[in-house]
Amino acid sequence: MQNKKRFFHRLFQIFVSISFTINVFLFVSVIFNKDIRRNILPINKITRKLKKFFSIEPAKYPPGFWKKIRSSPIQKVIYPGQKEKMRKLESLGYLSGYRKAPQQKNITIYKKKLTYNGLNLLCSGHGPEAILMDMEGNQLHKWSYDVYSVWSDYKPPNGLNNHEMWRRVHLMNNGDLLAIFEGVGLIKIDKNSNLIWGYQCKAHHDLFVSKEKQIFVLTRSAKIYPKYNKIEPILEDFITILDQNGQEINRISILKCIENSDYMTILNRKEIKGDFLHTNTIELIDNRLASKFKEIREGNVLLSIPRFDMVCVVDLEKEQVVWAIFNLWGAQHHPTVLKNGNILIFDNVGAKDQSRVLEFNPLTQQICWKYTGTSKKPFFSLNCGSCQRLPNGNTLISETEGGRAFEVTPDKKIVWEFFNPFRAGKKKELIAAVYEIIRIDPNFPLDWL
Repeated sequence: MQNKKRFFHRLFQIFVSISFTINVFLFVSVIFNKDIRRNILPINKITRKLKKFFSIEPAKYPPGFWKKIRSSPIQKVIYPGQKEKMRKLESLGYLSGYRKAPQQKNITIYKKKLTYNGLNLLCSGHGPEAILMDMEGNQLHKWSYDVYSVWSDYKPPNGLNNHEMWRRVHLMNNGDLLAIFEGVGLIKIDKNSNLIWGYQCKAHHDLFVSKEKQIFVLTRSAKIYPKYNKIEPILEDFITILDQNGQEINRISILKCIENSDYMTILNRKEIKGDFLHTNTIELIDNRLASKFKEIREGNVLLSIPRFDMVCVVDLEKEQVVWAIFNLWGAQHHPTVLKNGNILIFDNVGAKDQSRVLEFNPLTQQICWKYTGTSKKPFFSLNCGSCQRLPNGNTLISETEGGRAFEVTPDKKIVWEFFNPFRAGKKKELIAAVYEIIRIDPNFPLDWL
């Protein structure tokens, strides 16, 4: 009986020893075999630390905290599933309509003697087209071009069609038109809507054309930056410069411009993931703003970064943010420099339950003028929105989600109002978004029309 107990006890010891040896062998394999651990993220973190710990040779290091010199850049490993997340992130867009359609359509207010009379260029969520209208809403000309006619291999993400709309347009003197397919690319068409060129660059939100006819456009790319987020991809925004033929001249990372500046600590405010900058405005700076600040020069660009409630200036040669202002607004859009050197801006959520348009002095940060709507005529747009100061002192405001645009006087009287006649949704129950209405100067050359 005693011999039988010893036999089973010895057998159990052998079994435990073999099991321990097998487990140690498997654990070491996970640590040192990349193929085994590649798809196991939690283990991967632990094993990297253990491998590093076991590879230390104490005799070669003096007292203190030491690390080996990095001889090559950090490898950005793309794990399974991350490519799909990057594709979805790059495909972020806007809806063609947001709110229940009102009964009003087209022009509802027009006080001719008080308005700045010109033409109106409409960029709307109803389709890939732009419409030139007179002050009474009559269509004078239309440009139209389909995304699939530019890039036949384009596939809308998850069946969404919001990338088939134009997000921003720019009219040239000869009737040519630039248009952004949000998150897809930039096109140039002539007055008869014939394609001149297309640039598939994931263009988004905004563009600006200089006097030299260079095109400054916001573009983006989804990437894995282990420095900020080892698992989730982020959207890196760029200032991309093209010549008039659509050829890329330069591309500058806005993220790196922030990292290279005294404002780099802004990146510590929030978790860096997804569309964390969402840059939505670009404007080339001239002497109106450059004369106010020694840090700013003509040829710098003004940007709006709503995720940080930040408006800033980037020096393109230094690739650096040289000036910034924060927190006078919330999720803002469309800052633009006025003739007096002040800045006009669409403040989406800075006021409770309403949007505002503000004019402020960038030097003193004093708000010089604002429009917040009235109880009878409130306005609010969580997304998008634009504002344009007109030569007579009036302000043209595009309330994107409301499908509405209106012109107000300095004393805040509405003298022109437009409701988008186009409706969105399966039953046309939504009013199509007004991404922007641009008032065209009456002296603008129209001999091509």
